[in-house]
Amino acid sequence: MSNPVIQVHNLSKRYRIGLRENRPDTFLGQIGGILRAPLDNLRRLRSMSRFGADDDSIFWALKDINFEVQQGEVLGIIGHNGAGKSTLLKILSRITEPSTGEVRLKGRVSALLEVGTGFHPELTGRENIFMNGTILGMTRREINTKLDEIVDFSGVEKYLDTPVKFYSSGMKVRLAFSVAAHLEPEILIIDEVLAVGDAEFQKKCLGKMEDVATQGRTVLFVSHNMMAVRNLCRNGLVLKNGALRFMGMADEAIDFYLKEYADVQRCLQYTPDNAPGNQEAKFLRAEVMPLPGHDWPLQEGQGFRLEFDFLYTGEDNTNLDVTFHLVDEYGNLVFVGGSSRALQAQHFNTGILKAACEIPADLMHHGTYTISKLLLVRNRGVVVLSVSEPVSFELTSKPADTLGWMGKKEGVVKPKMDWALSSDIER
Repeated sequence: MSNPVIQVHNLSKRYRIGLRENRPDTFLGQIGGILRAPLDNLRRLRSMSRFGADDDSIFWALKDINFEVQQGEVLGIIGHNGAGKSTLLKILSRITEPSTGEVRLKGRVSALLEVGTGFHPELTGRENIFMNGTILGMTRREINTKLDEIVDFSGVEKYLDTPVKFYSSGMKVRLAFSVAAHLEPEILIIDEVLAVGDAEFQKKCLGKMEDVATQGRTVLFVSHNMMAVRNLCRNGLVLKNGALRFMGMADEAIDFYLKEYADVQRCLQYTPDNAPGNQEAKFLRAEVMPLPGHDWPLQEGQGFRLEFDFLYTGEDNTNLDVTFHLVDEYGNLVFVGGSSRALQAQHFNTGILKAACEIPADLMHHGTYTISKLLLVRNRGVVVLSVSEPVSFELTSKPADTLGWMGKKEGVVKPKMDWALSSDIER
């Protein structure tokens, strides 16, 4: 049975942005502008409260958003900067009002949108805990029962009776998250502020949000960390330019988001005249190619070929190797490939160096991959030339096995292994 705790209907939010003033080019025009300034300013003030349909000063941060969130659901909200994520959370947190549409919420809402959200800088950490609990409608006795747990989780016990204005940004985030998560709101809203904390505290926060979700409370989580969204959230929502572009399972939402913004470039090539580089070497070409007998698109389970060209102008009879770092769409390092691992030392004279290698079949998941770093190395230790993100490519999923019976399996590689199962049970 459907039990939505958040209902958003036709939600839109508009702002008026400043426009560049038209300034006269002539001296007489500037004098006239000064004389007309009082009247122009009055007209500008009157227009502030009016939004014309074709007014260039109007910016729609959100436009016609509709969705529901069920009780106990953990929803990831993703999108590039400026997509409207923070505006949506501010409306859901009642910090700002929508221009059109409505939001219906069931239960208390605790939000952590910015560093130190809801804290009074002149009050101590202890006083801010009680103030936040009171705002959520809790009694002093209820807050007291949670106080030790909040302080212990935050790790700021030593500074609990110090005014918050003297806290570092990390301390503020620690205490703010601890307060938001432990005062038992029915709806917990977390923006990207967890990026301020250290790795250990981020891990604690993710674990706590999982605990909150298992208790039947609802979590809205905004993050640019796709792995965190994938591991924590069951469903995902993608915003782009203020519009809702996708809503569904978290893995599907992340795939949609990454493909929406993916800039797949399978080949990058220069001539010797315009090639980037230095006095010792220049980068000419990097290309991803299907193996003979195959064509684009590359498919999960297929092998493929990588080719690199360099123009070397350094000393003759020099040992040269090529190394590359391959990362997936989440930024995880899949592996490092290098000719030095496969070949004995080879010496080259000045001229064009061509390098090629084949990536074996049945190794990698479907997804988008990028060569994050391409290196030309001299004498197996000196980097002659480094090229950032020369090429990227996509491995599509197999038509008959788009997600598999358990969805996309975890891990950055998917090797095909020979298995044998046997039974050795005495009867």
